[in-house]
Amino acid sequence: MINIDPLQRGGLLTPEARRALAEWGDGYSICDFCPGKLEEIKKPPIHDFVYGDLPAFIGVDHARVTNGARESMFAVMHALGKKDGCVVLDGNAHYSSLVAAERAGLDVSLVPVSDRPEYRIDPEGYAEIIEGQQKSGEEVVLAVLTYPDGNYGNIVDAKRVSAICHEYDVPLLLNCAYSVGRMPVSAKDLGADFIAGSGHKSMAACGPVGVLGVSEQYHDLVLRRSAYNKNKELELLGCTARGATIMTLIASFPTVRARVLEWDREVEKARWFSEQMESLGMIQMGDKPHNHDLIFFEAPVLYEISKHAKKGRFFLYKELKKRKIHGIKSGLTKYFKLSTYQLPEDDLRYVVDAFAEIIATVG
Repeated sequence: MINIDPLQRGGLLTPEARRALAEWGDGYSICDFCPGKLEEIKKPPIHDFVYGDLPAFIGVDHARVTNGARESMFAVMHALGKKDGCVVLDGNAHYSSLVAAERAGLDVSLVPVSDRPEYRIDPEGYAEIIEGQQKSGEEVVLAVLTYPDGNYGNIVDAKRVSAICHEYDVPLLLNCAYSVGRMPVSAKDLGADFIAGSGHKSMAACGPVGVLGVSEQYHDLVLRRSAYNKNKELELLGCTARGATIMTLIASFPTVRARVLEWDREVEKARWFSEQMESLGMIQMGDKPHNHDLIFFEAPVLYEISKHAKKGRFFLYKELKKRKIHGIKSGLTKYFKLSTYQLPEDDLRYVVDAFAEIIATVG
């Protein structure tokens, strides 16, 4: 099967990770080697990864492995949370960002999204929202930018957002679930105080597993130790990924570190694919020219076919499956998203030809 699922393209396991999955799949097998703190395990080399490779890779002072990007975000929100505090999110934020804020007891304010088809986030919107919240007497404890967002693959000017937030003394967290592991990302270069990533979405690891990056300024707050057990970091509940998830993350890391250097080529392929799909009657939503492998299409031509096709709105899924293409959810025809990440050019041509054939024969 050719897999074009944006949830899975960046998380496909490397051969090394598949071997690690088999080796470390039995329960909490790495805990046999734990001296009391997960990050201090030296064999297997979790210590070197967490204190060396990972922070260097994402451009932070301190890094941890978590059980997912949402857990990374929640840890930060909970640590920074205050009574009547507020977090400012971009209007394209993933639902898990809002759930994390809600669970941390924080109010949420959203930076507006522009109208169809761009669905853009204007960095200046952060200034308007933060200033408005502060004037109302509500303290903004954190701002979050989804980089890119998981709907349209839009990449906002994170440096500008960071500059704006810091003008108001508000720390910035980047939700990089669809970028860390796919493209070069450095929190320091972008001016972010925190960064959250997803191993199973973008770092070729089995999940759920994530990464968290923290600047030196917030180390003592976010990574503070428990008063009852001094080995355990409170916001992480002591330990996080304790088995195959972290071992597959480490096993895939050399490949992941190398592949982000090919990001320009991935963007070229995504733009080519978008142009080909639009020539068939699709309409690409979001940034143009596009800057990410995640692409959202409106497909009026396929929606019209679904009105009379034998399988109705399920026809597209069935037709793609017959052609060994997986990744667009069953029942979607009018709107859908996909990913071109790490797909060979021949496979992308095959997918475009498949859509052309379906439109010509079923339509």
